[in-house]
Amino acid sequence: MKQALFIFSALAFMAGSCQNQQTPAETSADPATDAPAQLAAYSAAGGGITSLDKYWYQGKAEISHYTLLQNRYKDIHEGEAVMIFVTEDFLTDKQVKNDQYLNKNSIPILKNNIVCKFPTGIYDYSMMTSVFTPINTQKYPRTMKVTATSQEWCGHTFMQINDREKGYAISLRSYFEQESDQDNVVAHTLLEDELFNRIRMNPAGLPTGKLKLLPGTMVARLMHKDFQPMDAEISVAPYNGKEFSGNALQVCSVVYPALDRTLEIVFEKEAPYLIAGWKDTYPSMFDKKMRSTVARRTNTILDAYWSHNASSDQPMRKALGLTTFTK
Repeated sequence: MKQALFIFSALAFMAGSCQNQQTPAETSADPATDAPAQLAAYSAAGGGITSLDKYWYQGKAEISHYTLLQNRYKDIHEGEAVMIFVTEDFLTDKQVKNDQYLNKNSIPILKNNIVCKFPTGIYDYSMMTSVFTPINTQKYPRTMKVTATSQEWCGHTFMQINDREKGYAISLRSYFEQESDQDNVVAHTLLEDELFNRIRMNPAGLPTGKLKLLPGTMVARLMHKDFQPMDAEISVAPYNGKEFSGNALQVCSVVYPALDRTLEIVFEKEAPYLIAGWKDTYPSMFDKKMRSTVARRTNTILDAYWSHNASSDQPMRKALGLTTFTK
């Protein structure tokens, strides 16, 4: 079993963020991350400018569109998903984006926004997860923040994970009575939500074998499960299936025995390690039959999307493959 040790390239910081393209002030250590990681000490190997560095630091975001088949209630619902990866400057003390560049506690991070939209009968769901992972994994070994929202016609929920000295601080605000308002702290451990970011940095550093894992925030909300580290097993292997397309595909498989759930993230073996899609199989909520959520990549563009917010820019949605609000 490979040790749970991530070995990532130390990505050189240039300039790249949503809206702001500035050089940050000198950064300093975050007291919240001085405590040793309980999972493992991630490390950064090498340094300098690599082809992956140049890809990420063009002042643009990578935006991918996916067709979506969503497991919900007792059916599979057609929808679409968008995954946005972008580098940003992040304040380690406030754990928010650095907008003003007046705070020295600033570091470069890789942010991943996953937006999923799908109808269930007459009404629809809109779900979004944001994951903020430091690029200097030697100094900042843990993902610092995750936020997740779910909106549908019954109500909405908001969930946030923050890296603190004694563990991950979890906040949940939910419309549903059995969830309502919750605040607690769980031990530092690997997050399912950060696997996408870790793949994009260096999939060779993914941990394999049996370990504790915090399930994905999105599926935790859909399944209405308590958010605690769970026993899981991770494996990485060549992808030999036919559901996804791409170049020299690999698959990261995550199995949760207690949830009867298997997540498969399929990605390209060579940099920049594009995410070809994912398949998430677990019992449906109403009839407990096994069904799979499947997302397949259709289009990927590099774009400074924050500068394309005029009505005249709306045709760009069609070029991305989006089916809603297109002209």
